[in-house]
Amino acid sequence: MGQVWCRPRQLTKVQNYERDYVQILRPEKRNDNWSSPRWSVPVQNSQPCKYFRNHCAKKYTAYTNMGRVSSMKHSSGRKSVKLKDQDRYIVLSTKRNRCTTAQQVENQFLAASGKQISRKTVARRLRGGGLYARRPVVCVPLIRQHRTACLQWCREHHNWTEQDWACVLFSDESKFSLSSDCRRQLIWRESGTAYRPENIQEKDRYPTCSIMVWAGIMINGRTRLHVVANGTMTVQRYIDEVLLPHVRLFRDAVGDKFVFMDDNATCHRTLAVQNCLNSEDIQRLVWPARSPDLNPIEKVWDALGRQVAGRNYPPTNKNNLIRALTQECDKLPQQLLDNVVQSMVRRVECCITLHGGHITY
Repeated sequence: MGQVWCRPRQLTKVQNYERDYVQILRPEKRNDNWSSPRWSVPVQNSQPCKYFRNHCAKKYTAYTNMGRVSSMKHSSGRKSVKLKDQDRYIVLSTKRNRCTTAQQVENQFLAASGKQISRKTVARRLRGGGLYARRPVVCVPLIRQHRTACLQWCREHHNWTEQDWACVLFSDESKFSLSSDCRRQLIWRESGTAYRPENIQEKDRYPTCSIMVWAGIMINGRTRLHVVANGTMTVQRYIDEVLLPHVRLFRDAVGDKFVFMDDNATCHRTLAVQNCLNSEDIQRLVWPARSPDLNPIEKVWDALGRQVAGRNYPPTNKNNLIRALTQECDKLPQQLLDNVVQSMVRRVECCITLHGGHITY
């Protein structure tokens, strides 16, 4: 019968066997002493494994004393030399500066304690503290005035119900290009082949082909996706191509409770635009600056971009991009639009809780 030779630490073969499955034999005696270089442990339905003398002696002693060997805990390696306060220092220093690297934490720990640790040790300690390296969420920068204004606006609309928000038409412009600027797309490749031609995605520093679109959403309704010519929204175009042909129709359909929402773009906040809204008896919703996460239509733009990028044949030119955006926008379910509009109550509450900061929407 063949035999399997194992290292001293490889004790798991017999560690989990109970009394019925493991039979510890007394070591082979040589001149009635314990000088045999190796000790055999025959296992039922398995080839015998041989271990070094001291380990088998420990197993034999445990079996004779307790009647089993599975309770013996084998060593998991060298014990850690770091203390809890040192681990706490690594975690707290990283929390104070979330952008710090493992190498920087290693240098800081060496300067503070005089002890050398590796980057892998730093990563393990951070994972033990619940910290993992992730790509950060990108948001617009906010200053104190922006947070204060957003918090004040949310407090003023805190009592609005879903019925109140159902009368609001949320609108916004967005820009789409053939070369997506997001890093969601992944590829399947072998290790060490990052720079092979088939694994490289070429991309211009600035988008060579992009278009701007406008749309509006509300409960049980939506506007058609409007493509802005030449990618620039001017005051006159905003009046002639957006307000009069689209917004005015919703005002007539909803009635006096209709409220129109647009952001604080320069072409939106002109006297000509305000006069047009007043002439059509359209009530405008005051909107805080730098608060795109409050606008539910941002979720629609995200869903539209995902749908276009997930097509079997992605667009390759400007005309195909316009056609794809129009088709995918019409396919978006109305339930999705209703859900994002109904989330305004939760968005306002979340913004108040975060004191006007970035919300998780």
